[in-house]
Amino acid sequence: MTPTFMDLVNINSTMIFISQRSVNDSDVEETVYESCREMPAVIIWYLGLQFINMFLGIPANLMVLWLIHKNKGDSSTSDIFIQQLAVLDVLFCLTPPLELVNIVYLTSSVPWYVLRFFYGIKDTSPLFLACICLDRYMAVLHPITFTKLKDRHHRAILAAGVWLVVLAYAAAKCKGDIPNFEKVFTVIILATFAFMVFCNMAILWALRQSGPGRDEMHPVKKRAFKMVLIILAIIVFNYFPPVALFPFRAYYTKDVFHCYIHYLAFGLMDFSSSIQPVLYLSKDKLVLSLSMCCQKKKSQIFTSNTTQTVSGV
Repeated sequence: MTPTFMDLVNINSTMIFISQRSVNDSDVEETVYESCREMPAVIIWYLGLQFINMFLGIPANLMVLWLIHKNKGDSSTSDIFIQQLAVLDVLFCLTPPLELVNIVYLTSSVPWYVLRFFYGIKDTSPLFLACICLDRYMAVLHPITFTKLKDRHHRAILAAGVWLVVLAYAAAKCKGDIPNFEKVFTVIILATFAFMVFCNMAILWALRQSGPGRDEMHPVKKRAFKMVLIILAIIVFNYFPPVALFPFRAYYTKDVFHCYIHYLAFGLMDFSSSIQPVLYLSKDKLVLSLSMCCQKKKSQIFTSNTTQTVSGV
């Protein structure tokens, strides 16, 4: 049976209605969690890790700030960078409640401006860690230059410069409409990661060398070696995933990157806000051992000098 003109009109009208409905359905805004409803496991893991980060990271970083303030007269040269990193981590650890609400419940773009600013702060936090690695590298491999620069204000100037970079990057990320801006993070994390690994590997190599006439490493030097080795392992654990995964972003499907890779890499990286202060607090034993060793040497020198003086008399 041949369709009449009115039948064709009705069919066309129905098809137009269906296509308009499909467009309207696709335009309905979804939350992040709803957009990943087929693969929610990593998002759930990420949010759980963020709240652990909040409850562990905030008190740990506040304790680090308190210890640095308390021991201000006997602080190490790296403490200015550790202090800035702790302040930055405290700020970032305040975001999980807003992040949970935004990912699971909200479709508004307003909270993303706030979150992107804090994400930008965390993205550039490895720069302060790189400053710490540089300071320790100079102390171990170039002690004469390190001693000459020890009492100068170049560390405060360097910290202020890093803060300018951090805030500029965070403000740019907050804007959210800069083309290919994610490549800036890829370059920063790749360069910073390579620099930190180089510094720590060089320190390990220097500490591994035994002193003249000695077959074994000094016990204090051995503990320092183990501490640097732990720091290197933590750097690799926290920062290697984005280094390894983000340069190949173009090879993932949009859903896989958005729901898996993104939250996996940033979850491990963000957890450094808890691991770093805990490591700082645990190194007090090493610092105590080093100070006791120095005091012992001083007392031995003093006793030797006193004995020589008495013998001379």
